[in-house]
Amino acid sequence: MTIAMGAPPPTHNTPVALARGFLTGGVVGASLAALVVGGIVESVPLFVSGLVLPAVYGLLFYLAGMPRRAREAAVVPRTALALIESLEAVGGESSDVPVRFGLTVVPDDGAAYRVDITQDINLVDLHDYRPRGVLVVQYPQDRPWRVRIVKRPTPEWEDRAASARLDPVPGAARAAEPPEGCALGAVALLGLLLGAAAVVLLFRADLFGREDTAKPPPAARPSVSSTSSTTVVSSASGTVTLGPGRSFLDQGELERALGSLTEGGDTRRALTLVVQERLLSVVFALSGTQAPGFAPRALPYGRFPALVEEAMAGLGVDPPRTWQVTADRLTGSLTVRVVVTGPEGAASLEANGQGKVVRRAPAR
Repeated sequence: MTIAMGAPPPTHNTPVALARGFLTGGVVGASLAALVVGGIVESVPLFVSGLVLPAVYGLLFYLAGMPRRAREAAVVPRTALALIESLEAVGGESSDVPVRFGLTVVPDDGAAYRVDITQDINLVDLHDYRPRGVLVVQYPQDRPWRVRIVKRPTPEWEDRAASARLDPVPGAARAAEPPEGCALGAVALLGLLLGAAAVVLLFRADLFGREDTAKPPPAARPSVSSTSSTTVVSSASGTVTLGPGRSFLDQGELERALGSLTEGGDTRRALTLVVQERLLSVVFALSGTQAPGFAPRALPYGRFPALVEEAMAGLGVDPPRTWQVTADRLTGSLTVRVVVTGPEGAASLEANGQGKVVRRAPAR
């Protein structure tokens, strides 16, 4: 049996204890989620919050428990004699060695009971503790399992310990701390899950928005009914910016955009052409110069979506976040280069004027 020595019923499942367990679980869950989500979305404030939150909570928890600890410290502990049933050094390399004691505690006004404790004993004093020896111990009246050996008892108790003859009690008469109830573990787990879920929901736009942009677009996406775009043309360059919900990888978008830049039979040659998700930029060769260039309409636009998809899926950038296609002919033959970037760096592939891949540079 387990004796209580007049202790009150276990308080692990009281409303205050359950609320404290729920709050602790919530702080742990929110902190872990903040560290993970902050790392994914690259938010320094969120990541730092995941580190600071448990420290702040621990400080508040310590301050809130100071009155209770003060009340416990003010209670005069009970003093009793105890018989050493067993002892075993359990480690330690310093002058104080942790020793596990099996004791029979014999209070003056209560039933004897057994208890197991671990207490540091100085190497110099270790020989004073032997099986069947009698010690003076103290413990809180409401927590008889928290027994501590009195290393320097008063002369009265020292004389009593020297002359006492104690008998061991059955092992079943044992005092132990009441186990925590299942309800406390359940509410702590619930708090952990809710704390983590709250952080994920608050930053779901950043999380799932990044996942959406990381998916490689298919080769032929359906055209969007919206026609909003902005075209700016000058003597040396031209740009086309698409509206929301559209991409230059959508079927026909590049041809239409390039047509808006070369209206009226414009036959100027291009030095470079850069395509991003919603931005097309062309730098034209100046009229009357002999600079190398290429006819913009001669590019293998039909191969662009497949090249982008291959670069995003097969070059080790996981997850890919941005892509860019560059075509130029500053020297030599026409080169089409696809660059994708992500958390692990950048990777690229090069294709010739027919859209055939000739070189790959995976992420390192």
